[in-house]
Amino acid sequence: MSLSDDGGYGGDGHRGSETGQTRTRLPDNDGDIYGSGARRPRAGMSSRNLVTIVGVIVLLLAAIAFANRGGSGNSETPAGDSAKDADHAQPTAPTGTKPATGKNGGIAAGFAKTEQGAQSAAANYAVALTSDGMYQAGKRHEIAQAVYAPSVAAARKNDLDKVYSDRAFLGRIGLEPNGAAPKGMTFVSRANPVGTKTESFKGDTAKISVWYSALFGLAGSQSKNPVTESWYTNTFDLQWTGGDWKVTDFTQKDGPAPIGRDQAAASAEDMTKAVQGYGGFTYAR
Repeated sequence: MSLSDDGGYGGDGHRGSETGQTRTRLPDNDGDIYGSGARRPRAGMSSRNLVTIVGVIVLLLAAIAFANRGGSGNSETPAGDSAKDADHAQPTAPTGTKPATGKNGGIAAGFAKTEQGAQSAAANYAVALTSDGMYQAGKRHEIAQAVYAPSVAAARKNDLDKVYSDRAFLGRIGLEPNGAAPKGMTFVSRANPVGTKTESFKGDTAKISVWYSALFGLAGSQSKNPVTESWYTNTFDLQWTGGDWKVTDFTQKDGPAPIGRDQAAASAEDMTKAVQGYGGFTYAR
């Protein structure tokens, strides 16, 4: 499945279910910060004793954390352990290999022909294919040319044009027929990768999953499609071609989505300022 399969971001398939969310709250306990089941300090315990106990606990936790580092002073997972730890998350860590050596149409390019290089490529491509540039014909063609393998780029351009140039689709998400936001509003379409996972890696091919949150909507006081957050996982089929990793196909599925907190939604003005003031990242591993 590609972006064109579900009508692009912002359609009914992208927004996901709008059912109620479970909320988790801490017990109030009538102002009792310890809770009914917690042990309270004895009334007769001196403040000096209490400080000593707290200090011992802090030192103990620090010692345990240091011991868990394996005594090497380096938290990076050894390369030889990658096979046996394939089912466990590998944290981002410096490898000494430059993750990207250049850019193509504003998108990072020149990724290393390694497992981590493929993960970097997939994360950056997820950001590009979810960006607001996909709604402008010129920028969309640049993105497709930079992201897709030459063998599929032309076909993907045509598929993307059919979706992102459809006036009915653009109207449903509140955009003008040319893909621009109405006057006085800011269009938001941004992916924020949380992590990547190697599904397979064999020489010139790789399958990489990218888990990310997506912001989508129109920021503005008159917006009927306010900015919302959704969660997705994209799995990219990558091929090493022309000295770089390129996409040949990808699929998308919802989630996994965390439980939302009881946070007040930002005002239209604050959301607009945030989107305009905070730029996106180039992701690397």
